Amino acid sequence: MSGDPAPLLLLHGFWHGSWCWSEVLPRLAAAGRRAAAVDMAGHGLRARRPAFARRSPADAQAQATEVSPVADVDLDHAGDLLIAQIQQLGGGRPVVVVAHSAGGFVLTRAAQQAPELIAHAVYLAAFMPASGVPGIAYIQSPENAGELIGPSLRADPAAVGALRLDTSSSDADYQAQLRQAFYGDVDPDAADAAIGLLSPDAPAAIVTATTTLTSDGWGSVPRTYVTCEQDMAIRPTLQRRFIAEADAAYPGNPTTVVALDASHSPFLSMPERVADLVRTVT
Repeated sequence: MSGDPAPLLLLHGFWHGSWCWSEVLPRLAAAGRRAAAVDMAGHGLRARRPAFARRSPADAQAQATEVSPVADVDLDHAGDLLIAQIQQLGGGRPVVVVAHSAGGFVLTRAAQQAPELIAHAVYLAAFMPASGVPGIAYIQSPENAGELIGPSLRADPAAVGALRLDTSSSDADYQAQLRQAFYGDVDPDAADAAIGLLSPDAPAAIVTATTTLTSDGWGSVPRTYVTCEQDMAIRPTLQRRFIAEADAAYPGNPTTVVALDASHSPFLSMPERVADLVRTVT
């Protein structure tokens, strides 16, 4: 009905899938809120695993050199898919889109291309790039110093076309690093289960592309940024930079900011809080 709140679409970040919202969705349903989680291009049921990942024991040389089967997935593909998913969920109505981590690149592209489809953009510890700035520039910026994703990569993204993790590694120190990067405040058993669900490859072409933003495109969409103060994947200083850049570019449409004392994945560590937060945006 027209008086109902806008549907919620939940978009995950790199290496994850729609599964990561499994603790949030039932809480939204219990509150009577229509919501759906979707897979980003190259992820979840749309992921394609490299050949080395299907062999045992692992081939370290192949891991470092095999071109990723998702190397052809770029920001154009990801943005177009998200727009289609928004249209399907909304059925002609604008939708609230919640993006986590690298899902922010895709949300930004979709909001620029089809701002009329998005009632509100929520960036949950997500990349919120400025106009014309590629994701890689933020990843390597001083504000992101100390992050643990870069040290966890197991191949040169320029060579294999992907940001590659060794999700099946038996190295205890490496597994601990992944837990700290993504799930620092998540129950250890749940964190280990989540690592087992990660795709090894995330398309590098998403972080090397840029989106040109305009005041009547992305700049016109109401937005909320949710910072995570324990984040070791996107450091809190970088999260605050995103907010400052957006507000400087579009001062007439300032960012609403909510702070969580959480690691990079509050949808697993505090799903009730995340559900309450996103359902009250509009």
